[in-house]
Amino acid sequence: MFTINPCAAGCGKPAIFESTLCAAHSVDPEGESRRIEKYIMDLKCIRDLNAQGLHFEKTDFSGRNFYGCCFSGASFSHCSFHDVTMRLVFFDFSKFKSCTFSKGDLRFVSFAGTELAYCSFEGSELVDINYGGAVISDSIFNDNNLYNSRFIESWIKQTGFINCNLKRTNFSRSLQEAISYKSSNTAEMGLKMEETG
Repeated sequence: MFTINPCAAGCGKPAIFESTLCAAHSVDPEGESRRIEKYIMDLKCIRDLNAQGLHFEKTDFSGRNFYGCCFSGASFSHCSFHDVTMRLVFFDFSKFKSCTFSKGDLRFVSFAGTELAYCSFEGSELVDINYGGAVISDSIFNDNNLYNSRFIESWIKQTGFINCNLKRTNFSRSLQEAISYKSSNTAEMGLKMEETG
C-alpha cells in the first residue's frame, strides 16, 4: 500500500509520489503529472503510487498492472486504461471524461463519489468495485462481470448494462434515467434500484 507522507506545506494532504508537496501546493502540478506519467510508462507493474489531485490528458495506461495506488481527486480526459489489471486502487472523487477501461481486470477498486462521463468499461471484470455516490452518464458497462459491486446512492443516466453479470450487485438508493439491462441477470442483484424515468 502507498505510503502517506504529509505535504511539507502543512496542509495535511498527502504528498505526491517522490515529492514533498501535494498537488495543491506544487509549484508545477502539470509537470508533476508528466513526471508521474513517465514513471508509469517506464514500468509494466506500478505499486504504491500516490498521484492524488493530478490531471492526466490523452494518457495511455493500457496493459499496465496497478497495485495499492491512489489517484483520489485526480482528473482524466481521453485516457485509455485498456487491458489493465488493478487491485486496491483508489479513484475516489476523481473525474473521468471520454476514458476507456475496456477488457480490464479490476478488483477492490474505488470510484466512490467519482464523475464518469462518456466512459467505457466494456468486456471487463469489475468485481467488488465501489461506485457509491458516483455520477455516471452516457457510459457503457456492457458484457461485464460486476459481481458484488456497489452503486449505492449513485446517479446513473444514459448508460448501458447489457449482457452483464449483476449477481450481488447493489444499486440501492441509486437514481437511474434511461438505463438498459438487456440480457443481464437483474433478478440476482443484491438490492433493487429506484427508477426515475
